[in-house]
Amino acid sequence: MNIDELLETAPEGPAVFAIFAATGAPYLARTNQLRRRLKRLLGPNARLFSLREVAQRVDFTEVASRLEAAITHYQWAKRCFDNDWRKRLRLRYPSYVKLILSNEFPRTQVTSRLSGNAGFYGPFQSRAGAEAFESQLLDLYQVRRCTEDLAPSASHPGCIYGEMNLCLRPCQEAVSSAEYGSEVGRLRAFLESDGGSLRGSVVIARDRASEALEFEEAQRQQKRLEKLEQVVRLRDDLAHDIESLSGVAVLPSSAKGSVKLWPFQCGWWQQPCDFALEAAGVSMDSRLRELFSTMETQRGTIDERQEHTAMLTHWFHSSFRDGEWLPQPLSYRRLVRAINLVSQLRATPSSPPAAS
Repeated sequence: MNIDELLETAPEGPAVFAIFAATGAPYLARTNQLRRRLKRLLGPNARLFSLREVAQRVDFTEVASRLEAAITHYQWAKRCFDNDWRKRLRLRYPSYVKLILSNEFPRTQVTSRLSGNAGFYGPFQSRAGAEAFESQLLDLYQVRRCTEDLAPSASHPGCIYGEMNLCLRPCQEAVSSAEYGSEVGRLRAFLESDGGSLRGSVVIARDRASEALEFEEAQRQQKRLEKLEQVVRLRDDLAHDIESLSGVAVLPSSAKGSVKLWPFQCGWWQQPCDFALEAAGVSMDSRLRELFSTMETQRGTIDERQEHTAMLTHWFHSSFRDGEWLPQPLSYRRLVRAINLVSQLRATPSSPPAAS
C-alpha cells in the first residue's frame, strides 16, 4: 500500500475507515474529514499517535449522514472484532415496558433487554420516562404490580393495591387465572393500539350516559378519558408495540441528485436505497408507492433488533439529527415533503471517540 498516494487521493468528506496492521485488531473510527484524519494517523509528521509503521491496508466507506455513519460503523465493528465489539461500540440500549407473558399471572416490568417471551412497548428515551408511563398505565388496569411468583392462596396477605381496588388480587384467589388473563389481554390491546382500544369504548360509554341524562356517570367516563389521554401523552414519540415499530428515515445521500431512504421494519433496519429526486415522465409519489409496495421485511435476531432500535433511538432523540423520520403507516404526501427538505441539507456527521 502506498500511504503517501492514499493521503493525497482520499476523499475529504465524512467516512468510516479502518486501518489494518499485520497482526492484531484494526483501528476503526468515523470522521468528518477523512483525508485530514488519515494524515494525522499516517502522515510522516504524525507525532502523538502514528500508525504509519504498522499500517498494511486502509479501507473506508464514504457516508452522507450521521445515521449512515453510525450504522456503517456498527456493521464494520461486527466484522472487525470477534467477541468484544459491543464493548468497543458502547451502544446505549433504550428502555421498554415489558409485559411478561410467560408467567401464569403476567405483570409489567421496565427493562432495557429484549427477549422472545414477552410483549415490549417502547423504546423510551430514558428509564425514568418508561417507569412514569408504566405507573400511569397500571392505574387504568387491575394488573398486579408485585414481582413475586404467585402461589395463590386465600390466606395470602395481599397488598395495598388490592385494598385500593387497583389489582384483581389473583394472589388471594379473588379471580381465576382466566379472568386475570382477560384483564391482561385488555392491557395488551391498549399497548398494541397506542390507547385506541380503550379510548373508543370510553367515548361510547360517556356519550351513552350523557344521552341518558346520567351526568354523574358521564362525568366519571370523561375523567377516565382524560386520564387515558394523560397516559398516552407520557409515551415517547417512538414508543410503540415493538412488532409494529416501523417507518423510514429520509437522509442525505452521497449520490448526486438523490436522497437515501432507510426503512425500519418491526425493529430492524432494512436495506437502504438511493432515491433519485427526478425521473422522466414519472411522479415522485408514484415511484415511492411502487418502491414500498415491493419491499420485503428482512428479520434478524433479537440481539440485532435491540441494537438496531438503540441506533434509531439515539439518532431520533439527538440534537444533531440530520434527516427526517416518518412512522408507518406512511403518508406519501409527508414523505415527498420530507424528501424535498432533506435534499437541501448538507451532511456533517459527528466524530465520536474512535474504536480501536
